[in-house]
Amino acid sequence: MHRFTLRQLEYLIACIDHGSIAAAAEAVSVSQPTISIAITKLEKQFGSQLLLRQHAQGVLPTSSAKKILGDVRVLLNYADELQSNALMTSETIEGTVRLGSFITLAPIILPTLVKRLKEEFPNVYVKITEGTQENLIHELKNHKIDLALLYDIDLPNEIDTVSLSESSAYVALPKDHILREKTEISLNELVDLPLILLDVAPSRTFFLGLFEEQGLKPKIAHTSPSLELVRGMVGCGLGYSLLVTRPSGDTTYDGAKISIRPLKGANSKSKIVLSGLANLKKTPLVKCVEKIALTLQDN
Repeated sequence: MHRFTLRQLEYLIACIDHGSIAAAAEAVSVSQPTISIAITKLEKQFGSQLLLRQHAQGVLPTSSAKKILGDVRVLLNYADELQSNALMTSETIEGTVRLGSFITLAPIILPTLVKRLKEEFPNVYVKITEGTQENLIHELKNHKIDLALLYDIDLPNEIDTVSLSESSAYVALPKDHILREKTEISLNELVDLPLILLDVAPSRTFFLGLFEEQGLKPKIAHTSPSLELVRGMVGCGLGYSLLVTRPSGDTTYDGAKISIRPLKGANSKSKIVLSGLANLKKTPLVKCVEKIALTLQDN
């Protein structure tokens, strides 16, 4: 018979996530002695030390704690789901969904997604995290977020995806660029011109890969992880860029106009996906988010 409790596991996670017993106690609204006694009992039941207590410096998980951390989070998620399902009616979905998004996708997709979700499920709270693809995958694996909007490029096997849409790369040019007269533009016509590269994974690999497929090497003039900075530099005439995400309207933050043309022979498409851990059972709330996200792509 299991002698540890879900409450003890919850306190362990709180200590690890918040870095100290004091912060954990505040987060779960109990006293510090309550946390300390629970962790001591848990360590006795597991037969190993789980936290390294550092005087005035908080706590750190031991190797034993790290070994079970993922399973503990999964167990607590299942317990939360069990309680939610027991209390939930077919008309009521409530709770918090932790939704991550790749930085270029967030301003394009999240506002409408959150709005539709709140309209259909008013008791749902959405906690948003923006980041790079690498950071978001790390957050998924460590159960810090429930879902993430990503590009389906170089995703590990343990990530499960729901396809939302596909887009081809396009060419962003200064407003008065000579190539703006063309209906589509090839990489051969661009390779000797200054490239403003969106320098964030997996975008960098994807765009440079387009050149590599044709045996070409572009002239990179500037790089930035910011989509709007890249567009702004294009608008100022500092070069062209290859992009996939396209905001509504072709005006930069500083008011400059840019010209958009299809990339000739752009066979490689970027697929936007809603991602989660493959080995984690989907909660009703997660399924609702997937449903709304798929509905957005139909409009």
